[in-house]
Amino acid sequence: MAISASMVKELREKTGAGMMDCKTALSETSGDMEAAVDWLRKKGIAKADKKSGRTAAEGLVGVAADGAKAIVVEVNSETDFVARNEAFQTLVKDIAAVALTTDGNVEAVSAATYPGSDKSVNDTVRDAVATIGENMSLRRSAMLTVSEGVVATYIHNQVVEGLGKLGVLVAIESAGDKDKLAAFGRQVAMHVAATNPLALNAEEIDPATVEREKAIFSDQARASGKPENIIEKMVEGRLRKFYEEVVLLKQAFVINPDLTVEKALAEAEKDFGAPAKITAFVRFALGEGIEREESDFASEVAAAAGKK
Repeated sequence: MAISASMVKELREKTGAGMMDCKTALSETSGDMEAAVDWLRKKGIAKADKKSGRTAAEGLVGVAADGAKAIVVEVNSETDFVARNEAFQTLVKDIAAVALTTDGNVEAVSAATYPGSDKSVNDTVRDAVATIGENMSLRRSAMLTVSEGVVATYIHNQVVEGLGKLGVLVAIESAGDKDKLAAFGRQVAMHVAATNPLALNAEEIDPATVEREKAIFSDQARASGKPENIIEKMVEGRLRKFYEEVVLLKQAFVINPDLTVEKALAEAEKDFGAPAKITAFVRFALGEGIEREESDFASEVAAAAGKK
């Protein structure tokens, strides 16, 4: 039976085990979810006390770079207290460093050998769970590369060098001055951290998102009672405004709001000494998309005291 990514994701959410372990468990049990949970428990990967089922939405985002390529990883923990632990910070830093030696895919990073050991990243994280007593996981990773130029990095709310709550990569293809490219790239990365664009250009926006916006704009315009030809122009104008708000190259550059990011790049080419093109960006905000459990503190205290 083919093991889909959604099956691996579901098992991971149930058990907190690493992606590679979940994939293996599902393969060994022919895709039977409950049997896979039991398989992981028997291996000691998913604990009977369901420690690994607890929500891990804290942690750190880490970046590492090597000129023409850079990586960003997110490693989650249950509490910010653990995220401030030096051992956890070292773990995230080492994972980011070793991730640079892979293709950046989270499965490849999980399977890579952890620095200074003979264990995989996945096994090392699992050992840390047992030692620290909190659920932890390598949630995701992404790599950007350029054939010529730089991949700039930026960490917002930096805890220590290369680690924080929000990480950004920006790839710029150019034969220009590397130091100047890196400085400009960092400014763009700071811009991305602040504005959270949906896409690099209009073509990359999900067509369904564009159609949804168009429908909303059309309904709003029709409410004005204007004729259809005017409504069409109104929708076009609002769509342009939408792109200016969510498309990186069309946004007003936070460093100089008189210019769009696209125009700022064109002006900076004089300093670079060569044409330049922003080819991609990645933005990881810690815990985004994770459903956090709501805690009823009074109930927890009552339960701890043995009351009903």
